[in-house]
Formats: sequence, structure tokens, C-alpha cells
Amino acid sequence: MKQQLATMLELQNNMNTKVHANWREQQFEWYRAIWIECAELLDHYGWKWWKKQTPDVDQIALELVDIWHFGLSLLLLQDDSVEGIVSRVEKGFTLPQGSGDFAADLEDFTQQTLATKDFDIAGFARLMVGIKMDFETLYVGYVGKNVLNFFRQDNGYQDGTYAKQWGGVEDNEHLVEIVATLDTDSSSFADDLYKSMDARYKKLCQ
Repeated sequence: MKQQLATMLELQNNMNTKVHANWREQQFEWYRAIWIECAELLDHYGWKWWKKQTPDVDQIALELVDIWHFGLSLLLLQDDSVEGIVSRVEKGFTLPQGSGDFAADLEDFTQQTLATKDFDIAGFARLMVGIKMDFETLYVGYVGKNVLNFFRQDNGYQDGTYAKQWGGVEDNEHLVEIVATLDTDSSSFADDLYKSMDARYKKLCQ
């Protein structure tokens, strides 16, 4: 877990720096991005009592990965020490207990986010418990999304020249296929993923 956290913190800092070289001084509202994602997450869980809804666990997991990006950014702003952040996360992830009511846990997490403008690590861990999501799944999902975001930026996402469809298939789907072929425990997982995506993109889109 410590090595995975260190990897994710490095990737998040790199991504934030790519978006803005001095991102730490910009006072971006990371907490606002978190609560907006919470609203999207609740839609995937279902809250409308007037129609039948079934929680879409895969989409919920993806939204939690997105929230994790913003949470890591807040943690990086508060502590330059990887060891310090890792210690805080490990403490927050110690025996998290969900209430059995995922929607209520999500509202508690959102309320805490709005009240403190901070990242509620323990509350986030409870949400993971609520959908039976382990840390390994969070790690693989995070690295995949981070690398995809980086890849998009490197290939013209901001100026509109990036092709999101590769051979008629969306890049998210290619990502899932490629991840399944790689060793996610390898220290070079992120680099291996980027290289594999680059090779497939050039083959299908260039």
C-alpha cells in the first residue's frame, strides 16, 4: 500500500503540474470538484423513489477514482512529505465501517467536504467499503485514469485534435483491455501502460 500510494502521489503531482506549472499556488477549489463528483456518484447509485433503480457499481467505482484524484491533490497541498501523507491515509483506512446505507454515507462525506473544504479520508474509505472496493482496485483504476488523462493531454486534448475514438472504440475501452494484459504489481505499471496505449493509438489513429 505504501508503494502504491507513493506512485499515485507522484502521478497526481505530475498531472497537476502538466495542467499548471504552479498548481500549488493557484488555490483551485479541489473540494468543489469532489462534491460535484459526489452528486454524479449518487445518480449512479440511484435515489429516485418514483422509479426502479439499480446501483451501477462499476460507474460508482469510476466516480470514486475521480474523487481520489482531487483528494490526493488536497493532501499534496497540505504536506510535501510522501511519508506524512501515506501515514494519514493508512490511518484513515484503518478498519473503516460503513453504516449499511451507502447514500447516507455519501451524504456524510459530502457534508464533511463542504464544511471543511478538505478531503475526508475515513469517509472515503467508508464509501469504498460500501461497494466492496479494495485498495488494489482503487490503485489500478487510478493509475489507468491518470495515464489516460496524461495521454490525452500529450495528444492534443486541449486543442481538440485528439481522437477519442480509436478504430471506432472509445479510449476508455482500450484502456480496460490494455490494463488486463499488464502486470499491475510492477513498479513500471504506469510507464508500461502509457507505452502500450501509445503503440495502439499510433496503429489505429495515425
